[in-house]
Amino acid sequence: MPDWLTAAAARRPDHPAVVAPDGTATYAELDARADTAARRLAALGVGEGGRVATELAPSLAFCELLHAAPRLGAALVPLSTRLPTAERRAQAAAVDADVVVAAPLEDGIEAALEPRREPDPAAVHTVLFTSGTEGRPKAVELTVANHDASAAASAAAFGVADGDRWLCPLPLFHVAGIGVLVRCARNATTAVLHDRFDAGAVAAALAAGEATLTSLVPTQLRRLRDAGLTSAPGLRALLLGGGPIPPDLVEWAEGAGLPVRCTYGMTETASQVAVTEPYESAATVLAGAEVAIAPDGEILVRGAMVAPAAAGPDGWLRTGDLGALDRRGRLRVAGRIKELIVTGGEKVAPAAVEAVLCAHPAVADAGVGAIPDPDWGEAVTAYVVERRAVSDYELLAFCRERLAGYQVPKLVVRVAELPRNPGGKLLRGRLADAPRAAG
Repeated sequence: MPDWLTAAAARRPDHPAVVAPDGTATYAELDARADTAARRLAALGVGEGGRVATELAPSLAFCELLHAAPRLGAALVPLSTRLPTAERRAQAAAVDADVVVAAPLEDGIEAALEPRREPDPAAVHTVLFTSGTEGRPKAVELTVANHDASAAASAAAFGVADGDRWLCPLPLFHVAGIGVLVRCARNATTAVLHDRFDAGAVAAALAAGEATLTSLVPTQLRRLRDAGLTSAPGLRALLLGGGPIPPDLVEWAEGAGLPVRCTYGMTETASQVAVTEPYESAATVLAGAEVAIAPDGEILVRGAMVAPAAAGPDGWLRTGDLGALDRRGRLRVAGRIKELIVTGGEKVAPAAVEAVLCAHPAVADAGVGAIPDPDWGEAVTAYVVERRAVSDYELLAFCRERLAGYQVPKLVVRVAELPRNPGGKLLRGRLADAPRAAG
């Protein structure tokens, strides 16, 4: 398997590889910089099987490391820049990192070696930590082959054009952000990085036609709507994933002509394994992936993009998600198994209730959890961020028109904001600790 960056530099040496907050690099320039970074890492003691942890923000320096580490037979371990220093150091120690790169590598000693151009497909390419929505984040080892299979499936699903510019305002310590960099390098197209999500800046870039593809989480798209985004000329796919996707948000996007394609995947699958056609709710399984439903309703995934250590002896990854396949083999995701609320003997998927709450015009954001109840066992509880004041009566009446009786919240709590991780995922276990809204 050829090195993605080397192949892209040979094919399109003068084409922009990355447009980042700290500058732009062509493929020839990034290839040379990755070689230099590899020699500097080698001088620091990094070698075969090594781990290079980094706290770098989205930047050219980060991209250099992403391609440099595999040229030594090592893996990159991106650490969340939003975690306290002590937690980042604990993660670096947990994966036995050889070095922690907190700033761009400076000029200095370089080892006398020729970086490899043919990476081992089975070698670990990156070690990524999961979002930790159900506990402490865990480290997932993704191989060169995992990333390559994921990128190939993405190319088959969305196509590749020479002028593609993939706008990525996602953190690069999450699999979706890394996936953009791998896809662009493999396809010799351009990755456009933002150092953080700024709704105004992203909306302006999309409105100016600066992207043909972009990846977002639902919270970000909602903020783009609130920022006044009305169109994105030239955008042929807006990938939306990372959590439950409210139907009202998709409806708004359709009205604005934003080609939203909802995706399903996770860290253990090197990003997406299924994607919808624009504005649809059932997702087509991508090329190279297999999806099955276990007798208890759990979604199972198998394929070359699944991290080897995450799969069971039969090759299937148990995702922890509930779902179903329709007659055409398309996937519908119901929610996380561990998040199900059992109230009065009935099971409630919080995401379904959240979707209805978010469709109310007075609701800016909503999360659903449960509190112990002597009569119901668990009482469905809505945590709501208001756009404007709304009574419990109006909100619950709205829900009763759209939900089964047992799904309607028993309690509404107004909060200033919902707890979310850096990738925008709702931290459902912390809903009860959300700061209460004033008044």
